[in-house]
Amino acid sequence: MPKFIFVTGGVVSSVGKGITTASLGRILKSRGIRVTIQKLDPYLNVDPGTMSPYQHGEVFVTVDGAETDLDLGHYERFIDQDLTAASSVTSGQVYLSVLERERRGDYLGGTIQQVPHLTNEIKARIYGVAERTGCDVLICEVGGTVGDIEGETFIEAIRQIRHEQPRDTCLSVHVCFLPYVGATGELKTKPTQHSVRELRSKGIQPDAIVLRSDHPVPRDITEKVALFCDVEPRAVIPMETAETIYEVPLTLEERGLGDFVLDRLNLHGSRDLAEWRELVHRLKHPSGSVEVAVVGKYVELRDAYISVKEALAHAGIANSVEVDIRWVHAEELESRDPADLLAGVHGIVVPGGFGERGWEGKIRAAAYARTTHTPYLGLCLGMQALVTEFARGVAGLVEANSTEFDPESPHPVISLLEEQQGVTNLGGTMRLGAYPCRLVPGSLAHRCYGTDLVSERHRHRWEFNNAYRAALEARGLRVSGTSPDGSLVEISEITGHPFMLGTQFHPELQSRPNRPHPLFRGFISAALARSTSPAGAASLTA
Repeated sequence: MPKFIFVTGGVVSSVGKGITTASLGRILKSRGIRVTIQKLDPYLNVDPGTMSPYQHGEVFVTVDGAETDLDLGHYERFIDQDLTAASSVTSGQVYLSVLERERRGDYLGGTIQQVPHLTNEIKARIYGVAERTGCDVLICEVGGTVGDIEGETFIEAIRQIRHEQPRDTCLSVHVCFLPYVGATGELKTKPTQHSVRELRSKGIQPDAIVLRSDHPVPRDITEKVALFCDVEPRAVIPMETAETIYEVPLTLEERGLGDFVLDRLNLHGSRDLAEWRELVHRLKHPSGSVEVAVVGKYVELRDAYISVKEALAHAGIANSVEVDIRWVHAEELESRDPADLLAGVHGIVVPGGFGERGWEGKIRAAAYARTTHTPYLGLCLGMQALVTEFARGVAGLVEANSTEFDPESPHPVISLLEEQQGVTNLGGTMRLGAYPCRLVPGSLAHRCYGTDLVSERHRHRWEFNNAYRAALEARGLRVSGTSPDGSLVEISEITGHPFMLGTQFHPELQSRPNRPHPLFRGFISAALARSTSPAGAASLTA
């Protein structure tokens, strides 16, 4: 049986629990310890797939097609390994599984209760992912804040696991926020004390406390928390807001969290974050900068595009530049001259999304990129905007559209996937997960990847309509990536353009800080060429 680390949060939500969890995973993995991470989300949705990005931020898709919390993206980027559906557990999944068994009569007439039926289901999922992955340590993050009603069952399940396992098998890390009172210039520990008291009332004594703050945390504060929360002084770790999230593993390691965890769990391994430290150094010391416009419909909430944002940063590291993002609302492009919002940028990214709002604005962004030779990277819906704009602006199909937005379009260059015909339920019914893509030799996509066959993650219902493929290719559109049998278009690009490429998949989901995605790396390289010599950018297509 592996070791277990349970990460809970206190005082307020969005305090940095996910980054702390991911950073702890990076620390352990750098010491040669096999790690996997699991997120326990208390909400009653089966998954976040049907939730608005305004409610929940980005939906992160795993290789096996699970629609999950954006924290799984952080986990994958920090520990550099693919996670699966088993790493995402929600109250909705737990209730659904238990109630389905009750309807089948599996409980033989018993009364179904939160304890033991729901807690047993949660424990089975925790033990199950640990067993299947063969990890040395499983880190489980509990979403929300201690004291939330919906999280009670997960906390109780964790208490039971701690009770069932030997003492050196389980560790509890509590992440709390230290509020700062401006009038007195003080950090206050009382909310942390109350949060720990709440956790202890549920039967869990935290072994370590991470103190999140926007201000420096003096030693007397950590000593006070250690005293009143009954935690070893060395296990109270201050974690001030960092310049970049990728600094967090370095800070936590330097302040002793890794040594404490290994000591308490009776594990062994030497510190080795040299590669990560070099990565952070390159991120913080670029030799130049480029500005990239991200044209989306949810730009008010940056977490809706968190993987895109991070993939751009990773590509910036590879190209030794800082990537400054200009967030552009797609709806504004529908009523304003695109030059007013896009002039001066060195590249344009149009990410995925659903619904008609902002669609025409994304098409206008694609038109601006094509006519000004600005590097363009379209992701999922962004590729569909590229194809639709090309059909209208170059191929003369002025009424071309997607049937998602105009079912009666005379030129449906984007149409519903055949497998989606007749689908009525929205949850978990799209084309989801990793699928193979065969690249065309000599294409821009092939040059970026440097290989013939790749695997990328999808989340969509509509696709390129093959009925228009020959006509569009005759006018200069190049289908440079397809499914292995050639039936599905995966990548489209514009010939004669420095970098104008769209993918039906989501490459941002597989980008890592130490392994930037090839398409993002190529895109930022093109943006850099435009920033130094706009005319010279054309050489990238040679």
